[in-house]
Amino acid sequence: MERPAGLRKAALCLLRNDLRGHDHQVLHWAQNNADWVVPLYCFDPRHYVGTHHYGFPKTGPHRLKFLLESVRDLRESLKKKGSNLVVRKGKPENVVSDLIAQLGSVAAVAFHEEATKEEQEVEKALVQVCSGKGVTVQTFWGSTLYHRDDLPFKHISRLPDVYTQFRKAVETQASVRPLLNLAPELKPLPPDVEEGNIPNLEDFGMTNPPSDPRSAFPCRGGETQALRRLQHYFWDTNLVASYKETRNGLVGVDYSTKFAPWLSLGCISPRYIYHQIRKYEKEQTANQSTYWVLFELMWRDYFRFIALKYGNKIFFARGLQDKEVSWKKDPKLFDAWKEGRTGVPFVDANMRELAATGFMSNRGRQNVASFLTKDLGLDWRLGAEWFESLLVDYDVCSNYGNWLYSAGVGNDPRENRKFNMIKQALDYDSQGDYARLWVPELQRIKGGDVHTPWGLSRDALSQAGICLGETYPVPVVMAPEWSRHMNQKPAGAAARHGKGPSHPPKQHRNRGVDFYFSHKKDLA
Repeated sequence: MERPAGLRKAALCLLRNDLRGHDHQVLHWAQNNADWVVPLYCFDPRHYVGTHHYGFPKTGPHRLKFLLESVRDLRESLKKKGSNLVVRKGKPENVVSDLIAQLGSVAAVAFHEEATKEEQEVEKALVQVCSGKGVTVQTFWGSTLYHRDDLPFKHISRLPDVYTQFRKAVETQASVRPLLNLAPELKPLPPDVEEGNIPNLEDFGMTNPPSDPRSAFPCRGGETQALRRLQHYFWDTNLVASYKETRNGLVGVDYSTKFAPWLSLGCISPRYIYHQIRKYEKEQTANQSTYWVLFELMWRDYFRFIALKYGNKIFFARGLQDKEVSWKKDPKLFDAWKEGRTGVPFVDANMRELAATGFMSNRGRQNVASFLTKDLGLDWRLGAEWFESLLVDYDVCSNYGNWLYSAGVGNDPRENRKFNMIKQALDYDSQGDYARLWVPELQRIKGGDVHTPWGLSRDALSQAGICLGETYPVPVVMAPEWSRHMNQKPAGAAARHGKGPSHPPKQHRNRGVDFYFSHKKDLA
């Protein structure tokens, strides 16, 4: 097909973890610097192999389902603006090379830069391809709240190793950039470029995971859903104004923002969330809860910048501290953990929720990570790679940064931090509703006693229809600190009389990210 006169130059916009139309510097630049714009998404086969050390499916069915929904949503959104999303299966460097050859007149290949090795290797390969074909490469930074170039540190090597120091510096010495708005009408694809089919799960050898009515994240992927969620959580319900008090919840859709899955794929911009918070504070209310959303976005930033500073060390067993730990690799213990068969109901409930839905609360993540690394002594990378496979909100920097932190080999100035599973369970699930929801074989145990079935009498177990070791496992490990809460059970006792606390005790302070995985001071 002969190209119309005057429309000679195309910009290829490789989209990866930036599946949105708003606040998108790559698309914004291409719109202003090319005659045709080609938004491109590649299903890279390297994303559908095994994880690096333990060979779990790198992208499991929950993650893939959410990704496919996000890609479909972006295509529909771009079509409404006169554009489209070109979809291909293949390595991005090969797909881009083929498109350059097909189009013959490409002004540039543009993309947002990433922070970790596998993604950066793709970027290097793209530069090599474009260099050989005489095509310009245009890159941008667009994944964080604070732009990399605006950090108040002369070089990334000067990034503080303690989050609080980082936070105070950016809050006082840096500013969040304004949003970039795309034009209502986008420049079209070149006329001879086919859009390509969006694959389905079966194309990757997976089946569609069934929906679970118990899920705390029964949401679809895509920018449309992300923006609706923000509208609901901020403006329709004002839930954001009480976020700090509810964020440690375990059951239901609205105890936290649930932005993390959309942030992980870039379906929503962290800057958009920031500016909506500022608008909400101006028009409705400003309090600790509205600030806490920004506090946690900064945690997300911090792990991205830590990955830039430390490179591959975030994946090493010895971690950022180069600390020698004799990690175990017991497959039976690990299987009990990942399948929710440890005999510790709070752990098992969280792991079963993850397996069934691809989601788990931040409170749960902290506890199961502590249990894996501190109670079982298993290699933290087993947990990190299992999360990588299953979580709909998997983000490489937050995932590995948080697992390093939990394992005591990351950004943590404290030694031997360990969660007390029973104390945590009684503090945050005092009536046992969450445990019974996901471990139904224990549903006849009332109140907080559900968290310690091994502490019940034979008669009580018999009345509940439980035979330890048969209908529910005997605990795979017993930590000595649990005994401090076995007899007292203040929260459980209160729950049996209908007086369980409606919120966690005030002395517990969350230092973490609702958007992925939290850090806590309330330890054993």
